[in-house]
Amino acid sequence: MAGVLLVTGGSRGIGAAIGRLGAREGYDVAINYAGRAPAAEAVAAEVRAAGRRAITIQGDVTDELAVAAMFDRTAAELGPVTAFVSNAGVIHQAAPLADIPVAEIRRIVEVDLTAHLICCREAVRRMSTKRGGAGGAIVLLSSMASELYGAGGFIPYGAAKGGIDVLTIGLGKEVAGEGIRVTGLRPGLIDTEMQVETGIENRIARFGPTVPLGRSGTAEEVAEAALWLLSGRASYVTATLFNVSGGR
Repeated sequence: MAGVLLVTGGSRGIGAAIGRLGAREGYDVAINYAGRAPAAEAVAAEVRAAGRRAITIQGDVTDELAVAAMFDRTAAELGPVTAFVSNAGVIHQAAPLADIPVAEIRRIVEVDLTAHLICCREAVRRMSTKRGGAGGAIVLLSSMASELYGAGGFIPYGAAKGGIDVLTIGLGKEVAGEGIRVTGLRPGLIDTEMQVETGIENRIARFGPTVPLGRSGTAEEVAEAALWLLSGRASYVTATLFNVSGGR
């Protein structure tokens, strides 16, 4: 029995791919979403078709009460969370920092960094063997934008993802003695609908050939890495980051 997997931002893209693959690898899956109920329910239906239990949970991951309720509902309906993927995120339209409104900067930092801190806090409170939990694994979704310093008009996004990198390594070291492994993934150019939100026309077609492997990646390829990190096959891996970027 693999356990219970909770994925934030699980109604689309990488989060949805992780939920689907998690079911195939034996997890019961809780799918958090912000506002795409039909899409979340479609992922849940695929999980159930794979023979696993699934629930969908609408919730704002920047709200600490909503996050606590998300973990508590998952535990009540599926069992304690043993695998958590902090995936929910947003991106802004590409622009020089001098042209990005402060309200947009705040939104990016709130969703792409603060929310992950809140979610990880709640995960540790429930998983930690020092706090009565049974341990578990956490995977955070960062981005190659952190290593590229937000090049191409994405400084706020890259800065927030750089914070995810610090969170991954710092928290991984902090809770290593509490039965929790923490790792991070830095996807590169991945073909999901989020690419449209950058405002760069045909971004995948334009930049895919510039990746050393000669193409963009898929959400499923990122999911494969995430599920490996959550599994016992990665039992000696923590406090580290993996690039899923085609060599970029």
